[in-house]
Amino acid sequence: MTVPRLSARIESFRYADGTVALSGITLDVIRGEFCGILGSNGSGKTTLLKLLDGMVKDFNGEMLLDGDDIRRLSPRQIYGKVGLVFQNPDDQLFAHSVYEDVAFGPRNMGFVETEVSRRVTEALESVEMRDLAHKDIHNLSYGQKKRVCIAGLLAMGHEILLLDEPTAGLDPMGEYHMMELLTRLNLESGVTIVMATHSVDLVPVFLSRLHILSRGRLVRSGTPEEVFNARDDLAGVKLRLPYIAELIHQLKSSDKLPFRRIPLTIGEARRDILEAFGSVEPNP
Repeated sequence: MTVPRLSARIESFRYADGTVALSGITLDVIRGEFCGILGSNGSGKTTLLKLLDGMVKDFNGEMLLDGDDIRRLSPRQIYGKVGLVFQNPDDQLFAHSVYEDVAFGPRNMGFVETEVSRRVTEALESVEMRDLAHKDIHNLSYGQKKRVCIAGLLAMGHEILLLDEPTAGLDPMGEYHMMELLTRLNLESGVTIVMATHSVDLVPVFLSRLHILSRGRLVRSGTPEEVFNARDDLAGVKLRLPYIAELIHQLKSSDKLPFRRIPLTIGEARRDILEAFGSVEPNP
């Protein structure tokens, strides 16, 4: 049986003021998975990521990293495998140049400078930032700063990336490029990725599994198709269908057009529209 890379069984976690932030969480992250934690603002996504990263340990329950209790592991043991990318990259970057910021982690881990250089170069290549290695951090775009944050974790050897709203603050093209980058890291480099987001339109295109978080509880898990076909459940947790899915749902329910299912992407919708109207077979 495959051991999950991360396995959470959280009975409860309270903030210092006594507010219950998380409760009844059961979540497994499998090796090589690209999954999402989807929820509205205030649902507990960031807090859950911090528990998965080992930053927060005063909770009731269990959190395992590769089968080991994360609360019994040293910071070096944890951060050699898993790392968290904050929503705002300016909260994470501190060095003067791109190279120096990405090099900080490997140096702090005790690697010799030749190994540090190799790790930094490979990490920057992975996020398509090698040509900007000596650029001042303050002169980077918001999206470039997010890529540097990811490179910093990759340079430390992280095999699991936890990302808090990685597309927040990016324009539509920047969002797409960020998701393409994460998909490539997942598929080509085997990086396990957990992404917290409230962007329902990006999820069906890129993610294979979703966990819906509402008021600190996981209320539904499954593939995007399974999750988004429960439209009423989404409304109950202040989420909506992707725009293309909402359009087809309205055409099906209000206008009685003969759609057999609710597509989640433009490509799926195009095929279903052509089929519903008896058109020719769509081109691949």
